[in-house]
Amino acid sequence: MTSELQLAMLIGQAAAEEHAVDVRILELTPLTVIADYFVICGGRSSIQLRSICDNIELYTEDSGVKPLRREGYEEAKWIVLDYGSVIVHMFLPEQREYYRLENLWSDAVELLPEAAPPEA
Repeated sequence: MTSELQLAMLIGQAAAEEHAVDVRILELTPLTVIADYFVICGGRSSIQLRSICDNIELYTEDSGVKPLRREGYEEAKWIVLDYGSVIVHMFLPEQREYYRLENLWSDAVELLPEAAPPEA
């Protein structure tokens, strides 16, 4: 069984592989009971968001983990994958700027995705 941290890192790696924009992993454990980790990333188009989502699901299913729920895939402006202890948020730029989850959870510890390329 994959630990929550390993799952969050795997998801970050899968998102980065699809060239997700600004992949962030937030550890929420000391702040809330809704989840242990948020993985937040962006895409430049609805097509790219779906591709990021598909790759994340492929990676996690290969590890024997399936999301409990998936929302927003058809519209693909804000897609959410709920893995229980890890929740993934994939946004188009306008929605990410509007909701600003990183700011709402600014007290969270931010972890670096292992496979994410460094910012240019």
